[in-house]
Parts: sequence; structure tokens; C-alpha cells
Amino acid sequence: MADTVPLLEVTDLSVQFAVGQDIVAAVKHVSFRLEKGETLSLVGESGSGKTVTALSVLQLLPYPRASHPTGSIKFRGDELVGAPEAVMRTIRGNRIGMVFQEPMTSLNPLHNIEKQVGEVLEIHGGLTGDAKRTRVLELLHLVGLPEAERRLGALPHELSGGQRQRVMIAMALAFEPDILIADEPTTALDVTIQAQILALLTDLQTRLGMAMLFITHDLAIVRRLGGRVCVMKDGAVVEHGDVKDVFGAPTHDYTKHLMAAQPKGPPPVLDTSVPEIVSATDLKVWFPIKRGLIRRTVGHIKAVDGVTLSLGAGQTLGVVGESGSGKTTLGLALLRLTASEGAITFEGQRIDNLSAKEMRPLRKHMQVVFQDPFGSLSPRLSIGQIVGEGLAVHGIGTPAERRDAVAAALKDVGLDGRILDRYPHEFSGGQRQRIAIARAIVLRPKFIVLDEPTSALDVSVQAQIVDLLRALQDKYRLAYLFISHDLRVVRALADSVLVMKDGVVREKGATAQVFSDPVDPYTRALLAAALELKAVKTTVTPP
Repeated sequence: MADTVPLLEVTDLSVQFAVGQDIVAAVKHVSFRLEKGETLSLVGESGSGKTVTALSVLQLLPYPRASHPTGSIKFRGDELVGAPEAVMRTIRGNRIGMVFQEPMTSLNPLHNIEKQVGEVLEIHGGLTGDAKRTRVLELLHLVGLPEAERRLGALPHELSGGQRQRVMIAMALAFEPDILIADEPTTALDVTIQAQILALLTDLQTRLGMAMLFITHDLAIVRRLGGRVCVMKDGAVVEHGDVKDVFGAPTHDYTKHLMAAQPKGPPPVLDTSVPEIVSATDLKVWFPIKRGLIRRTVGHIKAVDGVTLSLGAGQTLGVVGESGSGKTTLGLALLRLTASEGAITFEGQRIDNLSAKEMRPLRKHMQVVFQDPFGSLSPRLSIGQIVGEGLAVHGIGTPAERRDAVAAALKDVGLDGRILDRYPHEFSGGQRQRIAIARAIVLRPKFIVLDEPTSALDVSVQAQIVDLLRALQDKYRLAYLFISHDLRVVRALADSVLVMKDGVVREKGATAQVFSDPVDPYTRALLAAALELKAVKTTVTPP
């Protein structure tokens, strides 16, 4: 009889939040089952209720502001909704583990890795001393953390994004839970690291026999994981079933919309006849490594090492590579925002030796859009002030004319000009990124560096931003340097591509050529991880 009881059974679950005098329904009558060893993905855009549903399982919502007007959550037949805190403490971390989206904010920046993994073992298992240290090392080896012994004393900021996520997984698997809840565990990672983490999770799932509740907005990841899927929209499950059935023949319009939003289509054809806007020859950005009492330079970090490129009007050059490959540093060097060596030419004029004062008149023609639209927009300024700041700095127009120009720029990016007096927190992530783009184009620039402008956005919003960038480029003949680790977006937008690793260009050429017939093994590895989601082989040492 016990075998007929599901491992996890969620029935008619609803969640609502008290916001002032209002009640917001975040989850509406959600039901699903999860069996031993099974994978269930909750997929949907931001605000669809995925994470709230998962947090409800562990009763981690901010009660009593959050409440469950309807529903039941049973783990091995025992009710979790309203369960005493003492009961939940025996389940959290022991029987149900959780991996959160951003490991840098989930890990304590003041404690080393040994202390943080060991804390889980001490609180939930009572391990201390040598036994605790031995188990910490076993877990770090289990998740494939390289040089685990040497990294015990490392702080989170001393690890890469993929290494931090492995530590989070080690903490979640400390007591070999029956269920692992993974909340967007790969969103902030490079494509090759993403593939490694997915391979690691599926390998551990098979070896430990655990079930996995996987939360994501990336349909490609859901295909890679297989199992079953629940598609969520506005707090409700609109479609569910086996992944191959749902993706092979979707029945709900929203599922079809998500699938249609994937970046697709052939790359643009590279036109070599257009006038050159920006170029660089043998560009280098080396950061000195200084040691000793007198801070003697003992070496250099070669962030950009001998890069040569050319970009014409109306063209997009995609710069791809993993974190630390030098992509962003290259963009900043071209904008003269970081010191560099080598020739930089803008519209035929050498600018690499110009002073800050001499560069100022050119700044309005060279703009940048950053990765995180919320972090790059001042929360204290209105939208009108943010978008119009460049006009004021360069003394362009009267206040009334600047306000009209701001309204026109907002209209160009698909926003109502009447939002000028509102503030960034009042807008969604996609709307904030449109505002950041409006701030860049209001000065009518000729060259824009786009630094991961879609990586933090939902897939359908990504598609909207890509379409917007194309439309603006066609209208104003803008030259884009598009920095990204998402090769699907690069393929849809870029005429040519530059593949970087460790500051060096490994491959470059027309996008169609590089994507169809890559020459360098590193490029082939990137394409395999990004476009086919073939997991990079991960070496995992058993405990």
C-alpha cells in the first residue's frame, strides 16, 4: 500500500499575498504529482508562480502575509501545509533539498566553503570535527568541484559561477534527499557551464535515485531534462504532460507562444560594402599583478590580448565566450572606458590617444546598454530624467525640446511617452531594458555596445528585445557590438561573430559560416552546448 502513495502530491494549491489592503493571487489551483526518481519541470515566464509553488512545498513563504486559501501538499502522505515548524525542519535539507537561482546571493560572503557546507551537516546531522570535514570533502568531490581540498578555505567570491553552483548543490544533497528542488540553477551561467551543471544534476539524480522539481523559463533545458512538464501562466497550470508530447504537439496558445518566442531564423547576411564605423588593431588590455611590500608587478592578467576587428554601419558583431573571456573588457576598451594599447578608430579618426576632454564630444555617438536593467537605472531618477540625462550633459536642446526627444525615444522602443514621470521599480524587466535602450538611442548614436542585454529576461521578452534592436538598427543604421553567451540570440541578430577565450580571439567570421562550419574546437564546444544542449562531459568522483 505504501508504494501507491506519491512521493510528493500537490492538490488544488492556491497562494495569495496580502499587499497593503489588497490581496494578490500568486498561485491558482495548481495540482501535480512527483514520483521517486522522476523529473518534473515547472516552466513559464517571470511572475507565473513557479518559484512561489516550489517555496510552498518547503513552507518558506513569508507567512502570515502569504496564505493558502485552498490546497494540500503531501510528502510521503504527510500534510505539509500548516505543518509545525519542528516538523518542517526535519524535512528541509534532509528529505527535500533546494538549489536557488543565484549562488552568489545565496552563499554567505563572509564564510568559507567548508564552514557553509559543514553548517548544514552540523545542524541537520549533528556532525562535528573530523567526521564533518570528511563528509564536506565527500560532497564536494561528489559534485565535481576541482581541487576540493584546496578550496575548503575559499570564500564565495573566489569561485566561478559554476563552482559556486556546485557548492550549492553539495549543500542541497548533504543528506541524499528524496527530492531536489532546483530553482533556475543555470540561468546566470555560461552555456558550457550550464551544460555541465545539467549533466551533473541528471547524473546525481540517477545515482541517488532522487526526484527533481526543476524550475526554469528556458524550454531548451526542459527538452534536455525530459520527464514531465507543467506550463504555468498567471499562477495557473495551463498545460501539462510528458515533455515530448507537450513540445511535440502543444495544445494551449501560451505554450505555442513560448515555443514561437525562441530565437530562430538564419543569420543576417554580412554586407562588406558599408562604411566602417569602428575598428581596432592589436588591441590589448592587460591588468598588472602586484605582490610584495613594494607592490612589484610580477605578471599580467591578459583580459584582451591582441584583438583586431572592424564594424560597419548597420552591422552587428556578436562577441561570444564564457565569463572571463574578455568580452565586456573589449567593449569598454572600444568605448575608451578602460585603458588599452593598440589602435582604435571611430569613423576614420584615431581615438586611442585622445584625452577625456577630447573624447567628450564623441561620447554622444558611442553608447552602451548594460546587462542588468534594474542595476543600471538609478532608482532615484524618473524615467524622463534617466533617458534625458545624456541630452542635458551634452547641452542638446531646451528643456521642452529634451522632453519631446525623450518621449520620441520611448515611443521608438515601444513605450508610452507618458511614463516620463514614473520610476524604474514600476516596470517589468523587459520594460526596464527598453528604457535602457531608449537612454542609449536618444542621442542618435552611431555605435552601441550591448552587454548581455537579454540574459536576465524571459524567453518571450528576449525575442521582443531582439526584434526591437533589429528595428532600431534598420531605422538608424546603428552599429552594434553585441556581447552574449547565448549563441541562439547571437545567431538571430549578428552578421559576424567573434569567439573569445582567455582574452584571445579563437575564431571570427560571418555568422552563417562560423555556425555552420566552426573550425576551432572551442567554438564547436560552445555550439554543442548552446544549440544542441549536448552536455559537456563532467567527471564526477563518487563519495
